Parts: sequence; C-alpha cells; structure tokens
Amino acid sequence: MKDLLKKWLRPILFTGGGALAGLAYYALVGCPTGSCAITSSPVNTMVYTGLIGLLLSGAFGKGCDRCNI
Repeated sequence: MKDLLKKWLRPILFTGGGALAGLAYYALVGCPTGSCAITSSPVNTMVYTGLIGLLLSGAFGKGCDRCNI
C-alpha cells in the first residue's frame, strides 16, 4: 500500500495543483464572452490544466534507471 501511494502521490498532486491553477485562471482571467472553448467554463479549464499537470508530473521524474548516459 505504501509503494502504491508513493507511486501515485506525484501525479495526484500535480493534477490537483493544475486543476486549482485552472480554477484560479478562470476566476481571474476567464472568458467574458463565452466564446472561448477552454476558458468559457470552470470545469473545462480545470480539466484541461489538470491534464497539463498530469503530463508535467512525468516530466519531473527520477529519470531512467536503466539508462547508461
């Protein structure tokens, strides 16, 4: 159980942080006309930035254990 939590902690935190950043972006900037596909809804903005956070969580990993570079 501890290994499972350790494995998924970073992606969960990055996804949650991305979603919160998306909510803040929607609240501060948003799309006043409603014509923007991503920023017209807080849910769309949170999902999009949450996915970006999930992708970034893999970019900041430990690296390859088998790489000889």
